[in-house]
Amino acid sequence: MSGFKEFLLRGNVVDMAVGIVVGAAFGTVVSAFVKDLLTPFIAAVVQTPDFSNIAFTINSSRFMIGDFVNQLISFLLVAAAVYFAVVLPVNRLLARLNPPAAPTTKTCPECATEIPIAAKRCAHCTSVLAA
Repeated sequence: MSGFKEFLLRGNVVDMAVGIVVGAAFGTVVSAFVKDLLTPFIAAVVQTPDFSNIAFTINSSRFMIGDFVNQLISFLLVAAAVYFAVVLPVNRLLARLNPPAAPTTKTCPECATEIPIAAKRCAHCTSVLAA
């Protein structure tokens, strides 16, 4: 049980749990925005009173196109918000904190093979390299 307790108390598990709870709540807010504000606006533009009730029936099966479009818009809004509010800032922060490593190899101008930066002669074609 001590290993399980240690696993649960590590920062990554707690951070992930908080992220899931916040993400679920955010998804609910975006779904409500789409259903209650955005969809009626689109319905007003295309002059359909209730956009979410657009459907068609084949052999007694009802296909809810409007509801699918609501969910698709919700997904796209959540994905865009996560990308622009989380992914881009974190990538920029990581790029600042971890600059790219200096190259350790260079290309021989004679035979185009990779050789160490400090090499004065190519190990493959034995040509003398400029300093």
